[in-house]
Amino acid sequence: MHQPYYDAVDVDYWDGEKDDIFSQRQGAYTRYIPEAVWQYIHGGLSHAGLSTSWSGSLIEQLHRCADTGRANGVFQNWQQSLYDVAQQTTAFNNPRVNFTAFGYFHPLMPLIPERDVIGQIEWHRKIVQETFGIPASDVLFPPETAFQAHMIPALKKAGVNVVIYDSIHHFRACQDYPYAGMNEGMLPPNPSDQLNSPVDDWLQVNNVWAPSQISPQLLKPCMLTYTDHQGETHDIIGVPAERYLGNEDARGGYGALQYEQVMGQLYDQIVKTNTYDPKHPPFFILHSDGDNHGGGAESYYTSNTGRLVEMCQNDPRFQLISIQDYLQQFPVDPNNKVHVEAGSWAGADNGDPQFTKWFSMAEQDYSPDLNSWSVLTALQNVVHSIEDAGENGELYQTLRRLLYTAETSCYWYWTGQAVWDGQVTQAANQAWSLAEDWVQKIAKWDKTAPTIFMPWVRPANPGGQTWGNHCLTAAPEEATFRTFVYDIVGVKSVVLHYFAEDKKAQSVEMEDLGVYPSQTQASIVANQYMAILPKGTGNIRYFVEAVDAKGNTAHSPMGQVFIH
Repeated sequence: MHQPYYDAVDVDYWDGEKDDIFSQRQGAYTRYIPEAVWQYIHGGLSHAGLSTSWSGSLIEQLHRCADTGRANGVFQNWQQSLYDVAQQTTAFNNPRVNFTAFGYFHPLMPLIPERDVIGQIEWHRKIVQETFGIPASDVLFPPETAFQAHMIPALKKAGVNVVIYDSIHHFRACQDYPYAGMNEGMLPPNPSDQLNSPVDDWLQVNNVWAPSQISPQLLKPCMLTYTDHQGETHDIIGVPAERYLGNEDARGGYGALQYEQVMGQLYDQIVKTNTYDPKHPPFFILHSDGDNHGGGAESYYTSNTGRLVEMCQNDPRFQLISIQDYLQQFPVDPNNKVHVEAGSWAGADNGDPQFTKWFSMAEQDYSPDLNSWSVLTALQNVVHSIEDAGENGELYQTLRRLLYTAETSCYWYWTGQAVWDGQVTQAANQAWSLAEDWVQKIAKWDKTAPTIFMPWVRPANPGGQTWGNHCLTAAPEEATFRTFVYDIVGVKSVVLHYFAEDKKAQSVEMEDLGVYPSQTQASIVANQYMAILPKGTGNIRYFVEAVDAKGNTAHSPMGQVFIH
């Protein structure tokens, strides 16, 4: 249950539809995971384990069901079996069930500020500890598997040391990636992302939905890296969730995915290409869509897990092992630093690097998604300014909750439905009604820099290829950079800085397009800014700098793009 509420400002809102939804998921939310461990994994394979991700909002709602008898009263003491199994450990004394770190309200982490990424993770860690008796781990399963390298500093500050990412975004970042065209559902990789060395083991996997080739030798933990605008490098361990095998497994586990036959192809390719590394053997996650689709069925956890364990007991080619046990037994090579392009999992309209699922209609005069991002950017600055002024009382805590709720990714995912498109505005308007007087007081000594929304570039491959008439066609040659910026005391300047391959720094003032034309009666809305770089600019890294009326300066995360 990703979305926290159908009404972002009313934590007690409930209707009959939610009774049906929660009642249908009683097993998934109470006993399926413990049964998979007790019946099949525990005592069967000493290093085996499962990872599971629970949003804070889902846990909250289950507690409310228990307290109020909602959902037909089926969630009394709902967490007890999960609490009990959470205390079980592997041979290396790691949790048998790993409650991964997560964002409390299921935010799309690449598109929210660093301090909110940290806060959402910290809130989530607290409720997991209180509910299941163990802290959320230092392994993050980002909502929608959405990852971008600039998240790394925030994750490290939040106590996260390992992040799960979708494997295709590593494959596409290789110099010789065999792009599969429209069948892949994404545009060709931008050359600025193809920073990793070529590999020679590309494999077309058969008997599974796999429109593009994969590289078995890259299916192992590595060090993901990011360099910020000051030149400081940040690293984190990345663990691949295999896109095509995970997607097929999520449809129903064993049977939907023929484990031995399909994974055997990976094994044979590694033997054929002589790419096996005994210090770092291939390791990847089969990830499902949680309680949706096949992952919501009891058979997915019981008979499927039983057959998986039986296979690993009898077939020496494969081992079921928890993330922590693998990393403890096979430490990641610190020199194996790689770049992973931005993006999410296949179920989010193929999870492209532009996060189009959350930017729908962005090329039109009005986009409900962009409207919500512009409102959210303003709300973030208001709440951050109050926090920086030293307010930590009831008002601030109320505002912070409204902000984190407004960051729920589902409010963008379900674009075109009024109940979703208006949620961010409702939260922002409620927050502004509470904060307006306080903001007027603190504006005199404001020390919070402007809030900059993550800049986006269109077309994605300037001068390369884009979509047109259901085929790939030539993209416009100029690159248009856009962002939203807001500050409670006003914005003085917004500048796009970029660095070409010769390392020479250049900059251009971004044009203020004015307040985004909101259609949701928002009380606070950020201004949109734009800059255009010409064809032939080449391979650049860039960031946006914004200065407010008090001289406070902010910098966006670093991005990169190749402009043909």
